[in-house]
Amino acid sequence: MTDIRRTVDAVWRIEGAQVVATLVRVTGDVGLAEDLAQEAVADALVQWPESGVPRNAGAWLTAVAKRKAIDAWRRRERQDEKYRTIAHDLSETTEDEWEPIEDDVLRLIFMACHPVLSRQAQVCLTLRAVGGLSTDEIARMMLVPVSTVQQRIVRAKETLSASHVRFSSPEPAEWGERLGAVLGVVYLAFTEGYAATSGDRWLRTDLANEALRLGRVLARLLPAEPDVHGLVALMELQASRFAARVAADGTPVLLADQDRSRWDHAQIRRGRAALARVDEIGRGRGSYALQASIAECHAIARSVEDTDWERIVVLYEALGRIAPSPIVDLNRAVAVSMTSAGPAVALQIVERLQEGGKLAGSSLLPSVRGELLSQLGRLDEARADLIAAADVVGNAREEQVLRDKAARL
Repeated sequence: MTDIRRTVDAVWRIEGAQVVATLVRVTGDVGLAEDLAQEAVADALVQWPESGVPRNAGAWLTAVAKRKAIDAWRRRERQDEKYRTIAHDLSETTEDEWEPIEDDVLRLIFMACHPVLSRQAQVCLTLRAVGGLSTDEIARMMLVPVSTVQQRIVRAKETLSASHVRFSSPEPAEWGERLGAVLGVVYLAFTEGYAATSGDRWLRTDLANEALRLGRVLARLLPAEPDVHGLVALMELQASRFAARVAADGTPVLLADQDRSRWDHAQIRRGRAALARVDEIGRGRGSYALQASIAECHAIARSVEDTDWERIVVLYEALGRIAPSPIVDLNRAVAVSMTSAGPAVALQIVERLQEGGKLAGSSLLPSVRGELLSQLGRLDEARADLIAAADVVGNAREEQVLRDKAARL
């Protein structure tokens, strides 16, 4: 049963977004589509151990979910004509009308980021329905309790139902009011793929690569939007390091220890070209482009010591002004520690965050503090912080890195 569960999980990671996108297109209801898809997954767990895994597992899940939709409509005794029309659409997916967003998954993200919902609800609902992320993973990414994420998703579905929202692809004139949320979803999905918040894998390349693919589609769809190109630049530059970020056994390899010859330099060039495109548009660098600028500093440096850390500090300061966040401040502290200011000044930044109660319950703050304390020779305190970080981190690989660091002290 464990092997089948792993197989089903793998199929869902690869096919889940497409399954939900297809179901939304034919039911017009993102909440119903997600429920149907999850019911189909439950059926797979029961049936596949006996029948075997179908050759096209994603199509199997979609077909089962469609049948469940028809059964639900029958039970509700919908009008015969409506039932016949919908059943026909389900069995024969034909699209004769022009569709401005041709990509099914990207269209679903635009649809789920409906303006009737708050930005936070849009992002939570879309990451759950489209990204297939658990509420625990979403909570860790957004630095909020799991219960908060669950409430946002439930309320989002209730709001959509109460508003009688029929899910359909938005017209191009409506894209602007949804773009910020769409970019936020793609960014968070990539972030989870870049450094998984849970599980036993450091990288989820399938999720990160899908986010990058969606970003590239968005750039073709909206070539004059600087934030789109900024996000693509960021993802290209970060993804260029994937081959060097894990050892053969899956153990994380930190930036200082990475073999930079294994970085994808063609991808680095694509990222820098996307960043140059932001500047060509001439509306300034937004939050994604500033993060891409930081990634560029790492990408072009021959070593950690050769990196322009002073520039990185300035970029983090600019990012903190336009998109303030305790994560930005924490990353700025790491950069400060690498400059002539040193770890003592960086530790002051971290301790101000700690005193303000920011990042409480997160592994990020004690892991950085532990690293800075070790550089200052305060080894007992450093060890305690690293162990505290390991105790609350969700990813098994990251936990081992933290415990190994503590042990070496």
